[in-house]
Amino acid sequence: MTSERFSIARRRFLATVGLTTVFGTAGCSSTTSTGEIDLLSAGSLSIILGNKVGASFEQETGITVQGEFHGSNAAMRFIASGQKSPDVVASADADLLREELRPDYATWDIVFASNAVGITYNPDTQVGQVLENRTPWYRALREADSEIAMSDPDLDPLGYRTVQMFKLAEEYYDVDGLAQDLIDRLEIDPQEAHLLAGIETGDRAAAVCYRNMAVDHGLPFISLPDELDFSNPEYADQYSQATYTTDEGTTIEGTPVLYNAAVLTGADHPENGRRFLRYLLQNREVLGENGLVVDDRFPRTNGDVPEGALP
Repeated sequence: MTSERFSIARRRFLATVGLTTVFGTAGCSSTTSTGEIDLLSAGSLSIILGNKVGASFEQETGITVQGEFHGSNAAMRFIASGQKSPDVVASADADLLREELRPDYATWDIVFASNAVGITYNPDTQVGQVLENRTPWYRALREADSEIAMSDPDLDPLGYRTVQMFKLAEEYYDVDGLAQDLIDRLEIDPQEAHLLAGIETGDRAAAVCYRNMAVDHGLPFISLPDELDFSNPEYADQYSQATYTTDEGTTIEGTPVLYNAAVLTGADHPENGRRFLRYLLQNREVLGENGLVVDDRFPRTNGDVPEGALP
């Protein structure tokens, strides 16, 4: 897949993102009402934070959650450029949030979960049937004649982890040229939150996604070896051998998936934001039930977390 294709998909996304709404919100509000919270989050958390935790938080507290969901790279760019100013931001890459937002926009964060990269598919498609016949996933994707998708590596950690996973897989399975073949083969969907919609309708055969996304949509999920799925901290050194350089020239090393969140320094509703994070941490079982990893590594804090953000 060429850099030109990345750029085309990214331009289309950025040109239309102002019109994109998720869960009834057209953007992060600037109102000073005390009965709401503006959330800007990784797209892979759209169901968990929008339909699950967000909905129950609203019911319990009466505080309305205005949630907007994009690739984490895009979300950080929106904040750093002044296009959006949410109360709470959640990222699928803990290092990304810290590097892009600290110290100007946030001074602390809470890491609350992990995840695993794998393959989801529609079982009624030709690719799905091949996968269910236990054909190796990389062979099925490499030889498929229908649409298979990945998220944009310049906008989203899932996207660059997909590229990194392909590089790791080429060495792991000892298949020359595998990474580039897969990169060239897959289509880019610039909106992570919509990555699996086409699979549900049958218009798209398969996609690389996080485990929780497949769970959210009730789709089959093919787990990858720990050496490839970015879930196991014991393989951190191996993950780091695979890199991706973004359109802005930043080279990113592979790392274990870590989700973190923070209340921005300039939040309009900081108390509500801290209350939302506390509620999130008090309901970790919901995260686990929906495919995230919430073991004894979590939660853990970074920076001086204020009172009210932790249980």
